Amino acid sequence: MSQLAGKKILLGISGSIAAYKAAFLTRLLIKHNAEVQVLMTPSAMSFISPLTLSTLSKRPVYTDVIGAEGWNNHVEIGLWADALVLAPVTANTLSKLASGQSDNMLVASYLSARCPVFIAPAMDLDMWKHPATRRNVALLEGAGNHFLEVGYGELASGLIGEGRMAEPEEILTRLESFFGQQQDLVGKKVLITAGPTFEPIDPVRFIGNRSSGKMGIALAISAARRGAMVRLVLGPTSLTVSHPNIEVVRVQTAREMFNASCEGFENIDLAILAAAVADYRPKDQASEKIKKSGNALQLELVQNPDIAATLGKMKKAGQILVGFALETQNEEAHARAKLERKNLDMIVLNSLRDPGAGFNHDTNRIRILHRENNKTADFELKSKAAVAEDILDSVLHYYLT
Repeated sequence: MSQLAGKKILLGISGSIAAYKAAFLTRLLIKHNAEVQVLMTPSAMSFISPLTLSTLSKRPVYTDVIGAEGWNNHVEIGLWADALVLAPVTANTLSKLASGQSDNMLVASYLSARCPVFIAPAMDLDMWKHPATRRNVALLEGAGNHFLEVGYGELASGLIGEGRMAEPEEILTRLESFFGQQQDLVGKKVLITAGPTFEPIDPVRFIGNRSSGKMGIALAISAARRGAMVRLVLGPTSLTVSHPNIEVVRVQTAREMFNASCEGFENIDLAILAAAVADYRPKDQASEKIKKSGNALQLELVQNPDIAATLGKMKKAGQILVGFALETQNEEAHARAKLERKNLDMIVLNSLRDPGAGFNHDTNRIRILHRENNKTADFELKSKAAVAEDILDSVLHYYLT
């Protein structure tokens, strides 16, 4: 039996040429014995008829808060659903979701929904890459929404690139996977470090790196959704995360991250160290801004405390410690040495030589190395949300079964 049997799916459609795919998605959901309630923005009706979707879903289609028969209760509709699927989502609707601008039935129902939300964007490649869109995606991901990866190909504009809405079959597979996934981390306490650290030189300048914190935040959200209680130690980043199972501890420096990670570690079941921690800091921090003088400035650096090595020494039987290695040469050899040296159980390797991997990308390509059995697993380039699932699946398969 399908994992979707008996599930109540709220399908929201916005005004994109990809709206025609919603008819195929509705048909697939019904074939898998789900109940489907369709919502449409006013512009979506220019691309596909409500009658078509009503016929397929066997339910009236809601297009406005105030309909022909009176008020359509968006609160009741939002609470009815087991999942809210927004497909396609235009750049305009994405912006409204991120800002809470509830001027239509779709966004009003989104704001009332307490169920998981799946978002399938559809727009031209330049709109998809625009900083405003990237901010909206980051904000919505930080709020715990699930994004379906956009496809690559010919777009309505005639351009070739990213921006195509995920295919109905892909959305169906994602939903089935979600509902088939057990709350397999219930009762577990998880520590995750994320983001960079900034090591002050003076009140203005610092030593840092380009880490955005996206990978660690994706891991925290995934673990929380699986039922874990997560302590997220987050370095300086503009990203936010909001989930009742996630405690966010904001830090700036490596020493602050070290202290926050060691605190209460004895009660942690699983620690994933995804932060890009500065190895060194200035020995002395100037109390005033250093003024330019001469042709050179010398800084004496001292080593920061090693979080992974320290936790590796503190680790007790039954505790799982996972590290990250970002390498540029001899990747696997360096990662394997780090795995042994720091007493890690598993290490996630990514290379800056892989396009789309590393700092500040929404995607990552990883290789997972295990300590005891010397096994290695390679994964294709995926969204960081999907990579987080792969990492947790691997931890559960090898260590927490």
